[in-house]
Parts: sequence; structure tokens; C-alpha cells
Amino acid sequence: MTRGAVAVLAVVATLLMIGGSAGATSRIKDLANIEGVRQNQLIGYGLVVGLNGTGDTLNNIPFTKQSLQAMLERMGVNIRGATIRTGNVAGVMVTANLPPFGTQGTRIDVTVSALGDAKSLQGGTLLVTPLLGADGNVYAVGQGSLSIGGFAAEGAAASVTKGVPTVGRIANGAIIEREIEFALNRMPNVRLALRNADFTTAKRIAAAVNDYLGSKTAEPIDPSTVQLTIPGEFKGNVVALLTEIEQLQVEPDLSAKIIIDERSGIIVMGRDVRVATVAVAQGNLTVTISESPRVSQPNALSNGRTVVTPSSRVGVQEEGKKLALVKDGVSLQQLVDGLNGLGIGPRDLIGILQAIKAAGAIQADIEVM
Repeated sequence: MTRGAVAVLAVVATLLMIGGSAGATSRIKDLANIEGVRQNQLIGYGLVVGLNGTGDTLNNIPFTKQSLQAMLERMGVNIRGATIRTGNVAGVMVTANLPPFGTQGTRIDVTVSALGDAKSLQGGTLLVTPLLGADGNVYAVGQGSLSIGGFAAEGAAASVTKGVPTVGRIANGAIIEREIEFALNRMPNVRLALRNADFTTAKRIAAAVNDYLGSKTAEPIDPSTVQLTIPGEFKGNVVALLTEIEQLQVEPDLSAKIIIDERSGIIVMGRDVRVATVAVAQGNLTVTISESPRVSQPNALSNGRTVVTPSSRVGVQEEGKKLALVKDGVSLQQLVDGLNGLGIGPRDLIGILQAIKAAGAIQADIEVM
């Protein structure tokens, strides 16, 4: 077994020991989100100036040239028809996340990404850029000096690039100009959206809330939603209710699932995976072909010619002629130990798990990424 296979199996064993402990609980705030309390994505187009000759080539990038002309005309500078050769300007896309309950005047971070053929945004400054939401309204305005996590340097015959110098970030680079109205305290009911939909988990969350409040306040609507009816003592003060219940401990229930990433050979299996009685055999067929051509040389001064006669040797070897029996209802740890006893690697293990699933002997969903 290769070192990579041993490392992967060690990680799987560690995950098994961590996930095997029964009764692990989590807070409700870690299992569900409050419906409506969410971020909103913002986007805008702007210009970065002050680059040291690493900006867009204006003759190749028409949108940067048009934006520069339009910006200068708003400043009272008319350059229509003039030839512009500056390499210190770059057209960029600016993105940000508007946090829930963000108020006017507060600042948020923005990410700036080059659109054209700019080599680096290092040392650049983003000019005033409106940031729009999905409804087309402006919710924030960004501006400021960029900070990038990479650099690029080049000479006559060599160049060095570290990270991605065409993407930068401005901490607190945008000011919120418009708020999103969301009257949480005046809502008659609140819905909890589970991050991992499950009937049992939804029922357990509702039961925990009802036991704590002493009344039937919570009701699971579907596997991903639990609805809370605001009790009379919390009318107009929903925040206090959420503060009380979000710290309640609930044991989440997970479906039996096996996640397989065939590109990297990673396998992750849940603790509830069970298999029926099945026999597994795994072998590697190795075919070796070697060529040893023979040369027939005529004697000196004879009227002959040199002839090459091909000679091939074919060998077939089959390794791992083992048959392992996996008993009915074994645990995940026992399943992995049994398959490891065959001396197989992660990629062979992927094929075996898929074959066991095809035989109907494994009680779990297999998801291939």
C-alpha cells in the first residue's frame, strides 16, 4: 500500500473515531438559520487608477477606454478623438456582501477583480463605484486603496508571479447607503431553516423549543423548516425569544451516506452506514510485455543481408487473490478494517463500495463528486 493510501485511510479512521461518539449535540444556532436574516450580494463596475504601467492596454480593452473617457468628461475634461496610451488604468468588477440589518453609514469589505488584460492591481486605487443589488438599486458605494495578496515581477527573459495579483481587497472599502427593511420584532411567527434537511432533526428542534418554553410553540413544517409562533410574552420582542432558544442543545440525525471524490481518491463515510452479508474479492491483473529483437548477421564477404527477428515475452500475474467476508450489520469501523485487510488503496476501495452498493448489500447513499 502506498504512503498516500495509508495517509487517506488514517484520516478516515480519525474521522470514524470522532464521529463514532453517540449523543453529540449542537446548538440550534449552529443547525439552523433564521429565515429572512441573510446577506445580500452586491456588484458594481469601476476603474482602478494609479497602477505602475500594469493596467489594461486601452487599444485592446475598449470598455476601459470608454469608461476612462466618460469619467474624465464628467470631470470637465474632453478627450474625444484623442489618443490615450496610459497603462495605469484598469477596468474592474467590485463585489461585496451586504450584511443583514446593515445600517446607513456603516462600512463593509469589497473585493476588486480585473476584467481586462491588466498584469497587476498592486498600488491601485478604486474610484467611486456604486454597488447594486439584484433589484438594480444602489445599496453601497465603494472607494479606496487596494491590498493584494500576490505580486508579479518580470525581466527581459524571466518573470515571477506569486498568488493572484489581479484580485485585491479593500477592508471597509464601501459605505452602506440604503438599508433593507426587515421588521423582525413585529413578525407574528419565525421560521428556522435547517442547514441540513432532515425529518428527525426538525422534530427534535421543535421538541427542544417546546420543552423549554412549556408550550406548543414550534412545529416542524417539512424536513428543512421549523415554524415558531411567537408566544404572548415575546410579542414585539422576537430577538429575546431567539436569544433564548438558539442556545438549546439538540442531537442532529444524519442519513447514511458515502461521499466519494474520484479525482483525489477521498472517501468519507457516515457512522450509520451498514452492510448486509457479502463476500468481497479484489485482485490486480498485471500484464508485462518485453521485447528482445534478435539480429541475424551474414558472414563477411558473403552475399547476404542483415535480418532482425522480433522476439516477445508476455507475462501475466494476478495479485491479491483474497476473498473477505463482511458480515451482516457490521459497523463502519468493522467494514473499513475488513476492506483494509485486503491490502487495497483508496481508489480500489471506491470500486468495491460501488460494487457492494450495486449488489444491494450496503444501506447508504453513495454520492460521487
